[in-house]
Amino acid sequence: MRVYSAYSELELTALLQAGDRLAFTEIFNRYSPLLYKHTYNKLRNAEEAEDIVQEIFARLWSKHGEIDVQMLNLTAYLYTTARNAVFDLLRHKTHVDAYATAYTRFAEETYVETDALVRERQFAAIIEAEIAALPPKMREVFNLRRLENLSNKEIAERLGLSEHTVKDQMKKAIRTLKPKIGMALILAYLMQ
Repeated sequence: MRVYSAYSELELTALLQAGDRLAFTEIFNRYSPLLYKHTYNKLRNAEEAEDIVQEIFARLWSKHGEIDVQMLNLTAYLYTTARNAVFDLLRHKTHVDAYATAYTRFAEETYVETDALVRERQFAAIIEAEIAALPPKMREVFNLRRLENLSNKEIAERLGLSEHTVKDQMKKAIRTLKPKIGMALILAYLMQ
């Protein structure tokens, strides 16, 4: 029986590249607390830090077969990925904050009669911006469901994916959009 905790990073990376789930589990157990602490220190938001760490490891597993064991420094890869994810999130928050600020300023300068119409359009723009910010495959699955009202099976056939992958991508899209669109609804309500 293998004792994965005794393996070096290079050995674990080689096993991961070969698709060894227990090696992946060891990597997750070894590095996820460190990555969580690192991202939490940057964001000061436990949920966002946890989401980033989960996304990093999901991406690592999905690309495990593409790993070049001789070229990859796993620790550096994980920390670089975490840093980039934090920067992307902060950039996205700045974008949403700019939308909220612009919306607030515009709402204050508009007639009451047209205010509702403006809010509706702004809210639609925020929703579209949030959808556009989804990862490409997730956005494509979400839009096929939303715009063409296709079933998971139909989307899977059209995109050459499994139904499980389509279902998973839809769940992730909704989980990603729900809190962001909810905040936009709150802002729209506050502007009434």
